[in-house]
Amino acid sequence: MPSENTEAAPIYIPPKERFLEFRRQPSAQRAAVLACAGALMFLGLWEAGHYLTPASARKFFPSIGEVGSALYVLFAERNFLQDVSVSCWRIFISFMAASAIAVPIGILMGSFGNIRALFNPTLTAWRYLPAASFIPLLLVWFGPTDQAKIALLFIGVIFFLISLVLDNTTAIQKEFVEAGLTMGASRRTILTGIVVPAALPAIFDSMRNMIAVSWTYLVIAEIVGAQDGIGAVMMRAGRFLNVDVIMAGIVTIGALGLLTDLIFRGICRALFPWNVERRS
Repeated sequence: MPSENTEAAPIYIPPKERFLEFRRQPSAQRAAVLACAGALMFLGLWEAGHYLTPASARKFFPSIGEVGSALYVLFAERNFLQDVSVSCWRIFISFMAASAIAVPIGILMGSFGNIRALFNPTLTAWRYLPAASFIPLLLVWFGPTDQAKIALLFIGVIFFLISLVLDNTTAIQKEFVEAGLTMGASRRTILTGIVVPAALPAIFDSMRNMIAVSWTYLVIAEIVGAQDGIGAVMMRAGRFLNVDVIMAGIVTIGALGLLTDLIFRGICRALFPWNVERRS
């Protein structure tokens, strides 16, 4: 009698499913391990770059320890926390002002074709203007004041955020709107009860991405006539070739940006848990 084959037959997985398996979000524990591994790789490359730099030029490529020491001195002896607080305040005020204007305009442009046709060409042109080109004008209008810095951060965000919100609004499923029309809903009801709730998760994600852009404009906003802020500290350090202090400022901005991103992600999970589950 032939012996029975006890080996299980391999399970066939379609190519599409195999591809989607690679894209699937890893578990929280695995994601944390991978994130730590990525950070360690970056730190290792940084340290290797420092020691591979010729000794005569290592001052211009400080090690991790030297940057850490500079950070300690900044916070312990030079009141750097106040500069960090000032920069965070400028980011917060400018971004909230830009969001308060950009989100309603973007939703209206995405919901009504006439409004989109009216503003979209002008908006497209403004998007191509670099925010830094407004520095001379802002100095004439406001002088080297906080208003000029906040205005520059505002300009760097608002036009791109309007475009993103417009895209988020037009990307909602048409079936939602058609269902509302079938049930006899008014335009106002469709806008406030269907379009806005459906687009909000994507809009919030666009805001998260744009606040990262706001952080990238911080140093540009604070280099002109600034007496305080992270950018001002970095510019003063540059005059004396204190590269460790400059890199300490860069690390601080990166850490604050990461913290901001994590806060936005946490709020998004709390407000739109169904969207997080769908994306994962």
